[in-house]
Amino acid sequence: MQTQGFDFRSHQLVAGVDEVGRGPLVGKVVAAAVILDPDNPVAGLTDSKKLTEKKRELLYPEIQEKALAWAIAWADVAEIDELNILHASMLAMSRAVNQLNPVPEYALIDGNRCPTGLVCPSEAIVKGDLKEPAISAASILAKVYRDREMKALDELYPEYGFAKHKGYPTALHMAQLEKYGPIAEHRRSFKPVARLLEQQSV
Repeated sequence: MQTQGFDFRSHQLVAGVDEVGRGPLVGKVVAAAVILDPDNPVAGLTDSKKLTEKKRELLYPEIQEKALAWAIAWADVAEIDELNILHASMLAMSRAVNQLNPVPEYALIDGNRCPTGLVCPSEAIVKGDLKEPAISAASILAKVYRDREMKALDELYPEYGFAKHKGYPTALHMAQLEKYGPIAEHRRSFKPVARLLEQQSV
């Protein structure tokens, strides 16, 4: 249920929600939801992309420690390929919100649309990760979690350089994908991967 223009500040339990990983060719799309504690603020919150990796890593445990509630959820590669990346992102965000305990009274979603099936009313805020601290906190949790997954994948498949490009279609990633072919974690529905698989099957 979306209720644009509602005064969410009248609620105590407001969740900020963001996702990371729509653009990469590999891995899950990860979402986080955070209910901040107004009596225990976290300094330095902003869009995760504007922070250094070191700063994000420092904020990650602080957010988890100080928040009233937080949750991290995802949609996996099979769900991305089945649903498409937009719907998979929405699914990941709804999973994160619905895992929160206590249950949020309201959810602020980064972007221009809200996921369905939420346990509470919601509002989409474009560039919300720059405007609302709870969304900023969610963006940091999702970003750090996904980056750690890419580092773990890099240890399994060092030849692809996942720790460097985090699965995004950089020149390095495309060259290594061409050289070694897709792994199980690559998104088959994404054009560069689909094109390569098609060439290999000829």
